[in-house]
Amino acid sequence: MGYDPRKNRYSLLIASSLALALLWLLCPANAPVSFLLQIALLLTFAAMLGGLAKKLHQPAVLGEILGGITLGPTVFGTLAPGIQSEIFPGAGENAEILHAVAYLGLIAFVFVAGLEVDLSSMKQQRKSTLLTSILGILLPFFLGFGMVMLLPAFWGTAQGDIRIFALFMGTALSISALPVIARILMDLDLMKEKLGMIIIGAATCDDIVGWSLFALILSSIDNGIGLAVNLGMTVGLFGLTAFIIYLTTNSDRSRQMPSFWGWIVDLIAVSMLVASIASEFMGAHGIFGAFLAGVILSQRQARRDLILKAAYGPVMTILAPVYFASIGLKADFAGDFVLSIVLLVFLAACAGKIIGASLGAWLGGIGGRDALAVGFGLNARGAMEIVLASAALDYGLINKQIFVALVIMALATTMIGGTMIQRLITKKSAKRVKGLSWQASPTSRSL
Repeated sequence: MGYDPRKNRYSLLIASSLALALLWLLCPANAPVSFLLQIALLLTFAAMLGGLAKKLHQPAVLGEILGGITLGPTVFGTLAPGIQSEIFPGAGENAEILHAVAYLGLIAFVFVAGLEVDLSSMKQQRKSTLLTSILGILLPFFLGFGMVMLLPAFWGTAQGDIRIFALFMGTALSISALPVIARILMDLDLMKEKLGMIIIGAATCDDIVGWSLFALILSSIDNGIGLAVNLGMTVGLFGLTAFIIYLTTNSDRSRQMPSFWGWIVDLIAVSMLVASIASEFMGAHGIFGAFLAGVILSQRQARRDLILKAAYGPVMTILAPVYFASIGLKADFAGDFVLSIVLLVFLAACAGKIIGASLGAWLGGIGGRDALAVGFGLNARGAMEIVLASAALDYGLINKQIFVALVIMALATTMIGGTMIQRLITKKSAKRVKGLSWQASPTSRSL
């Protein structure tokens, strides 16, 4: 019988968790043992349920979050509330350390997601991509903004924060999950086809615009840093990124650059990443800078592949799973589940994105069924929506009921995305992509 590294990894994680649990029982006041037990349990449940999700042809992030929900107040906290609160306390030294490690995982994940951005796909189908992206952003944004402003009391948010909250909900409903969408398209051999290029190009625009809007929203929250400084940093980062990408992707101008220009670009991107990590722990919003640093480095194929090769292991097998599993610890997904909020968020998200993106694709010259497939493809919110919701919860922008609704919406739209694309693409499109081979990046296969 052949060696299976996944089974060996599961056995090692389970054995480590059991050993640390025994040590914790013998000396529960030992802070290092308690922290290591937290990490071991999160990694074990994330790996096992993430592996199960992939066997069911779903993104691993779905299983990782379910692993955290199992360890959180929803399941473990219901069965053994005393033990659960001792292992995963809501406050104290261990809680702060776990929060710091989880946020490091968040920054690393968003940086790697930025590496997945391929701006060249937008150029090849420019008209269809732009129309799809614009309508796929505007309609869900106005639906999200409008449903908050029309029903302010429904959400349980303070009246003074209603406009900021409305802007956030519009932004949350407008983004897509670029890594998840890339994985779906690769599995269906659509990445290099016209349909796939439009979907991935529009998803790229959606994510860049969405994260820009989210950064501006956070700039309006009092977090100890002046609004003008925060806003200036956001606009400055975006402008610097656009300028560097313009220079590095314009062949005529890139040939005129000195030989050391590539190292300067790398240094700027690394500086942005380091500044993002530092600013996150100082109370600012570092997620946006990490995403843009990844976008900058993604435009140089050799450098991108080198970074992914080095970062994939620690980020996607340790840091990111710890972060996504820790999301399940943040709320009681049963106690904080409000059916009316979940249904409204889910329906508004699906209606806005599917109708808007499909209409944009149709106006761009895509046939009816394929245009609808584009809409369902961009409707997959995946991990990026969950990151957005988690950050908003940490900043106090949303309550736990809305957080639960956004997470459920993200998982549900991701589950139906690939299935609906496969059912809707026309026979002509299916024949055109048959036999194509495309190597999926490790990141896309994991999200």
